[in-house]
Amino acid sequence: MKISIDKEKCIMAGECYYNHPEILKMGDEGFPLVLIDVVDNDEQMRHAREAAEVCPAGAISIEDS
Repeated sequence: MKISIDKEKCIMAGECYYNHPEILKMGDEGFPLVLIDVVDNDEQMRHAREAAEVCPAGAISIEDS
């Protein structure tokens, strides 16, 4: 599975990387950057789902790779 950030939707609230620094961090422009290429274990999947849930703009999606 893969995590994607829609920069058109993102409002740079930071909830995703503040709450889930294991998989996301703030980029130079303020947008979140995904730290892992492929979600390949249960812990990463839990963090990815929670990050998507807390995103106020709904800018995070999890896709089958």
